[in-house]
Amino acid sequence: MDGPVTDVVLPVASPSFSLLALFLQSHIIVKCVIIGLLLASVWSWAIIIDKTILYRRVRKQMDRFEKVFWSGQSLEELYRSLSGRTPTAMASVFVAAMREWKRSFEAGARSALGLQTRIDKVLDVTIDRETERLERRLLFLATVGSSAPFIGLFGTVWGIMSSFQAIAASKNTALAVVAPGIAEALLATALGLLAAIPAVIAYNKLSNDAGKISQRLEGFADEFAAILSRQVDERAS
Repeated sequence: MDGPVTDVVLPVASPSFSLLALFLQSHIIVKCVIIGLLLASVWSWAIIIDKTILYRRVRKQMDRFEKVFWSGQSLEELYRSLSGRTPTAMASVFVAAMREWKRSFEAGARSALGLQTRIDKVLDVTIDRETERLERRLLFLATVGSSAPFIGLFGTVWGIMSSFQAIAASKNTALAVVAPGIAEALLATALGLLAAIPAVIAYNKLSNDAGKISQRLEGFADEFAAILSRQVDERAS
């Protein structure tokens, strides 16, 4: 005689909560949001590293140039040594002003006021060009810092809407059914914050560094303009 029949309960596989599994299980819109945030984060870090290295190199170049400039070396000798290269930062300000100085005297400039005005204009244009080079792509960091959280929130809202639709279709409100969809949706918000926080911090720091470098350039330009102005007066007298 057969014994009593017992029901065999098969174990139910629990949903995976790894980041890769959450990404693969998410809605296509959420996937696009996640991929976009990851790309923005990678590009932000590339800009941060590039600008950090650039600013450190520019500061060292300015320190070396100022040391040579104030060492008493002839301005003509310094100009000849730099004019054959592609100067940057403070050296480019010096070369631009000296080039205008030499062109004006070679052309037989007679108005000291006009020469001083042209030199000041050249200095301003060169500083603006160097500042633009220093601040290039920083706007991307500001954009990521301000928009990434909202983009992540959009992905989260869309993911939760999709999860609620799946719950309504399955007519099952068990936590095992609800949790994976919500976790997928919250992943977008987490990535949005992950992209935004470093971008905001780096933008503030790098903008401050660029501003300090620009102030050094303007200070040197004022001092050099005063030196050239004295030489103009000496030649005019």
